[in-house]
Amino acid sequence: MEKMVHIIREEQAGDRIDKIISTLDPEWSRSQVQQWIKDGSVLVNGIQVKTNYKGSLNDSIEIIIPEPEILDVIPEEMNLEIFYEDLDVLVVNKPKGMVVHPAPGHLTGTLVNGLMAHCKDLSGINGVLRPGIVHRIDKDTSGLLMVAKNDMAHESLVNQLVAKTVTRKYKALVHGNIQHDHGTIDAPIGRDSKDRQSMTIVDKGKHAVTHFNVLERFKDFTLVECQLETGRTHQIRVHMKYIGFPLVGDTKYGPKKTLDIGGQALHAGLLGFDHPRTGEYLEFEAPMPDYFIDLVQTLREND
Repeated sequence: MEKMVHIIREEQAGDRIDKIISTLDPEWSRSQVQQWIKDGSVLVNGIQVKTNYKGSLNDSIEIIIPEPEILDVIPEEMNLEIFYEDLDVLVVNKPKGMVVHPAPGHLTGTLVNGLMAHCKDLSGINGVLRPGIVHRIDKDTSGLLMVAKNDMAHESLVNQLVAKTVTRKYKALVHGNIQHDHGTIDAPIGRDSKDRQSMTIVDKGKHAVTHFNVLERFKDFTLVECQLETGRTHQIRVHMKYIGFPLVGDTKYGPKKTLDIGGQALHAGLLGFDHPRTGEYLEFEAPMPDYFIDLVQTLREND
């Protein structure tokens, strides 16, 4: 059982206790923290409080972090589109609408469920809920993911991501007409203090860099290719919003009036990396899904 103690700072005084605690770790949701408070896992100055308790300067918060729930992931037969596979790595083209890995309360229908049915050997570095998963893409983003089938491959692929030697290029359709043919967005990304489920540009956020090239312009939209230098949560979606060109279909970061396509128009189309065992550079390209192709064709015809 892990414990954590936090002393309330001046700028936190007067805030609700659940809000204060949820800002201490980006993995802690406010609803999760509220449950800890109700369960008695949070003490303020040695006393149990309610979720609406407002902290005072120098209050001592003791948080008893519960052990993670032990969960089993059930293999599920799926018609996965495997682009490459050997004894060490696997490259899969994830469809739009599929979650990458299970989470408490959402244990079936994910890519990991399908991968476990497809192959028995996946790296265990990321634990029972994320076997083999080296990097992720959002539920409504389609495209290529590399998967590690053993711990050696996992460590190699993670090190390549850290060293920024993995090639990751995305196709995105955005609102507005970008005048520059290419550009670089260098802006730090962190959790939005007003909405813990969203990311935003914050001074003390994690370093994030996205390069973009314009592929085609339409009257009210632009088709771009974005290349990731870093891989922060929702990076392309947050960065394109930041420069005034949010993704089409993105109800979280885009305008209220957007095209109804069931999520952001974003496709991880190109993936390249050095093979963990041989060192050979491998590169794969997946065409845009049919809905994306049809959407672009419709915009061409309307123009």
